[in-house]
Amino acid sequence: MITKRIIPCLDVRDGRVVKGVNFKGLSDVSSPVELGQYYSDNGADELVFYDITASSEGRALFTDILRRVAERIFIPLTVGGAINTVEDFDRVLKCGADKVSVNSGAIRDPDLIYAAAKKYGSQCVVLSADVKRVDGRFTLFAKGGRENTGLDAIEWIKRAVQRGAGEIVLNSIDTDGVKRGFDLEMLSAVCQEVSVPVIASGGAGCAEDFVTLFKTLPRVDAGLAASVFHFGEVSIPQLKAQLRDNGIPVRI
Repeated sequence: MITKRIIPCLDVRDGRVVKGVNFKGLSDVSSPVELGQYYSDNGADELVFYDITASSEGRALFTDILRRVAERIFIPLTVGGAINTVEDFDRVLKCGADKVSVNSGAIRDPDLIYAAAKKYGSQCVVLSADVKRVDGRFTLFAKGGRENTGLDAIEWIKRAVQRGAGEIVLNSIDTDGVKRGFDLEMLSAVCQEVSVPVIASGGAGCAEDFVTLFKTLPRVDAGLAASVFHFGEVSIPQLKAQLRDNGIPVRI
């Protein structure tokens, strides 16, 4: 049986890890280098690094910090932020990333997914989808949740997988930082439409939320979180022990 992955997320702004609620009100947390190494040493299965303002500020991702994080960790690293071209994939991979996350750049140019998958393989291309309910409809947002694209999120995700995206990170803006549990309705809607791995992001408030996630939606491959890990509300070793005790396969 395939083990479920536990993935901390580093949202980086101006070289520091930050966290907010519903993608707003960001506050300083820690150094991405120190935090990344801590998670690598304490049982995280993977690490996600987002330069969260690179797209909206129209600049390249902070590769110097990324390179320092990659040098200190020994788990797979997914990196996103202002990934607009195949050359951006190349630059980030050369800095130590294992997978590259695309969001706003792929919305502007959906062929980027196909081109990157053709060059590096689908396993390297992660689609990060920021989704919010608008008038009862799952709607895709861009630029770190700042811009409503008007696109139907489920249809967009399906098209991205058809073009070659090998994994989906589903970020629920509605539940981000709220700590009342993952967005099971939104995740279920996506899992019904795609066959690639789906990572749940947004809403974890306690270890039980991860248990509920994997028991309710066995198709979800991983749980991603930030606040509960950053502020010590959930420790990864204890979380994995609780998941194992509930019959959920994890890497200990």
